[in-house]
Amino acid sequence: MNGFDDIYNELIMEHSMNSFNKKSLQSPTGCQLGHNPNCGDEIELQVKIRNGVVEDAAFTGHGCAISQSSTSIMIDTLRGKKVEQAKKIVEIFIKMIKREKISSAEKKLLGDSVAFENIKDMPARVKCALLSWHTMEELLERK
Repeated sequence: MNGFDDIYNELIMEHSMNSFNKKSLQSPTGCQLGHNPNCGDEIELQVKIRNGVVEDAAFTGHGCAISQSSTSIMIDTLRGKKVEQAKKIVEIFIKMIKREKISSAEKKLLGDSVAFENIKDMPARVKCALLSWHTMEELLERK
């Protein structure tokens, strides 16, 4: 394991155990439930979109360290982004996890979410990492 892997593992564990994004929002403008029947992970994703911008987001629910940290890091990545840009970032993340080719410019847009790049090599964890991203994708499609 190299130094970058260590940093990413620390980031994932930090978000899993100490997520400031795990809470309920006051007056969300959108809400979407996500469930992974394979392992029982469940989240409720809430967003506050104002003037076409993801002003804030939060989640409640339970699941493994991967699903919880992926959700928290996704929220940090998308907060403050225009809805269209957020949709693009979600699309890029999903492509990355599904082993599709992404450019270095696209990878840069992922910010800390790139920490999950190696999940693609762990088939049993892919759905855990993607749960919140698919949930956000559904939520944003309605906006």
